[in-house]
Amino acid sequence: LCSTVRCRRPSGAVAAVYLQALRTLLLGNASCTFSQDWTRAHFRFREPHSDLAYALEAEKGGTRAIVMAVQANIIKYLLFMRNTEHTHLERLRKISQKEQGEALAAALADSLWAAGDGQRATVCILTAAAHCSPPAGYKADSFTERIHLFEFPEKAATQEFIFDHIGCFRDEGSHGLILFLYSLLFSRTLKRVREELGGTTPQLLERSSGNVTCTQRLLPQAALLLVLAGRTQPGRRSEVGFLRWGGEDAERRLAPVGSMLKTPKFPIWLCGINGTHSVLFSTNRLLLSDWKMEHIFHLYFYNGQCRQMRTAHLTIDTHSHHWEEGRSEATSSPGRRVPSLEMAIRTKWPEAEVRWNGTQPFF
Repeated sequence: LCSTVRCRRPSGAVAAVYLQALRTLLLGNASCTFSQDWTRAHFRFREPHSDLAYALEAEKGGTRAIVMAVQANIIKYLLFMRNTEHTHLERLRKISQKEQGEALAAALADSLWAAGDGQRATVCILTAAAHCSPPAGYKADSFTERIHLFEFPEKAATQEFIFDHIGCFRDEGSHGLILFLYSLLFSRTLKRVREELGGTTPQLLERSSGNVTCTQRLLPQAALLLVLAGRTQPGRRSEVGFLRWGGEDAERRLAPVGSMLKTPKFPIWLCGINGTHSVLFSTNRLLLSDWKMEHIFHLYFYNGQCRQMRTAHLTIDTHSHHWEEGRSEATSSPGRRVPSLEMAIRTKWPEAEVRWNGTQPFF
């Protein structure tokens, strides 16, 4: 499979004892298995050479949250990390299928390298045959028993390996999303993730109405923070941020999103809006480093749904004081239904006016 892989440590199969620990950490019990939407999930881009060439398709259900968290890292790479002559949204548009693969490899490697504290990363790849007999109490799923681990001491080597095997994460039937989660856990180490989560039965995913979703016991959800920042607990200013809105009642009930997540190093936010996930971003890298730029500025929004045909363009005005001047009675009307995305934006910029520039508002 990987005769040319440059690893400091030899690659190896996963021991039976780790199968049980891995499943328990993710789903709470080794006898539980992933639902069909999770086993089918992989990273699938929109049409190359199009306005949404940068964008991943996200199915409904629990997998969407993980896909959109990876989407945020893809946007970070394409906008701010990649060497290109293009500027602004052109950095995201018209990219080729090869460039899509490069962006996905960079995004996945970035998460794994952060999970390994900038010292190591582990990538899980499926092999043809199972390597061990499942332990007692463990329910086989036909693919977890076939994972093989490859450990890397350099980020560049991790990214190169993932790109060389990009089909293992983006092809249909690859179990690519689950393989990425496994890689994250092994990069962070199972022991460390358990310690960070705490509690008697720590787990990253939970079953709700037959669906597997990211657990909300720790907010923002620990699984998403692991993708965005390589750890399950907020601790320092992250490169990609998080905004959330679920209504007044939900916001009072849930733990607040801290200022370090609202003000990331790059102007990109994963948004948890009414239980679904999307991405909000700016093409201006300096937006959050100069307060004068936050008077009137532009944000872009992608929600992962196939029916969205182009990136939504929003204009944010934080100094118009429309509520004082009476210029927009509709905005301040008690009966007006305010789009939830606007409410999420106002958790970062209170009372900001949001203009949709001809796009039908997302509720």
